[in-house]
Amino acid sequence: MGVEVVIREALLEDVDGIVDALEPVAADGRLIATEVPLDRERMRAAFAGTIAAPDGTIFVAVCDERIVGSLGLRRAFGGPAEIGMSLIAEHRGRGIGGRMMERAIAWARAHGYHKLELSVYPWNAAALALYEKFGFEREGYLKKHLRRRNGELWDVVAMGLLL
Repeated sequence: MGVEVVIREALLEDVDGIVDALEPVAADGRLIATEVPLDRERMRAAFAGTIAAPDGTIFVAVCDERIVGSLGLRRAFGGPAEIGMSLIAEHRGRGIGGRMMERAIAWARAHGYHKLELSVYPWNAAALALYEKFGFEREGYLKKHLRRRNGELWDVVAMGLLL
């Protein structure tokens, strides 16, 4: 049957757990823009700012009292809310990302957002499939959009969901 995973809104005391769960995903080097080594203090401040802000939130996936993933969203200047999600490898493929996405979309609708946006690497087929399952559409293909620490320039797919 597996261990239960609870999806809930993050609290300020969750910030260290969010950073801890982000680190192995960043260490993979091919799934998210964040790279290791993490600037933990900067990350903690950014996550705490999103949790405390009235125009954003973070949902966490908790398994055995440990945060194993997160999905943050925050709107800037009345525009769309940008989504960023990560989930440690051993918890992927179990519907957890979908459960976090459901909560985020419901939260955004309840808070009057008109649109959600995100960026994903074109080779991340699992993420693309998840986002498309929830109605996100590919709105653009940005060539050589993100510079990695090693100097490589990576393409991204821009996706959006009108609420």
